[in-house]
Amino acid sequence: MTTHSLAADTPLATIRANIAQSEKIAGRPTGATTLIAISKTKPVEAIEDLIAQGQRVFGENRVQEAEAKFPELRARYPDLELHMVGQLQSNKADDAVALFDVIHSLDRMSLAKALATAMTKAGRQVPCFIQVNIGEEEQKGGCALADLPQFLEQVRALGLPVVGLMAVPPADVEPSPYFALLAKLARDHGLDQLSMGMSGDYETAVRMGATHVRIGSALFGAR
Repeated sequence: MTTHSLAADTPLATIRANIAQSEKIAGRPTGATTLIAISKTKPVEAIEDLIAQGQRVFGENRVQEAEAKFPELRARYPDLELHMVGQLQSNKADDAVALFDVIHSLDRMSLAKALATAMTKAGRQVPCFIQVNIGEEEQKGGCALADLPQFLEQVRALGLPVVGLMAVPPADVEPSPYFALLAKLARDHGLDQLSMGMSGDYETAVRMGATHVRIGSALFGAR
């Protein structure tokens, strides 16, 4: 498989450089942050363009859309890693476990039970992030802050491989306090991975400990 050298003026190169600089500022090791390219609504050709530049980790919001694009891509590029970053319906748990390498949107017990059953059936453990409603916004998914300790205990009792926390701060406000809160919650519960930061705030997220940033429009352009 041939990959092109990464030109210095591509969005991917710019974002990688910004991530590395943010890691340096925070005193974190270079490469401590995984860049997830959010490819929802994007055609296979746009994804392949990033693959040619060396990107291997992608995120999708919907099982059905991912099923339409990634089996074919994986046949050609078997080292791709696919993350589920959107809200997941319990009735799609079997499909999600079969398709995705990581799930970022575990937020309720019905889904936890469906995923546990699906993983047992498939003989496959898929790492999960618990999505936290960090800004306590009614319109957003995610586990309520007050419910997190009990939910985490119940999910662990099911045997689900919970590796970290995920959140989306409220729009149009300074995200730092929300990133700091998510990092504290993760520490308090013995979790070392943080899925936080998107196109507009990923540098702040990296400086505050993000292990995964989810970037779509800054890579692919506006939808």
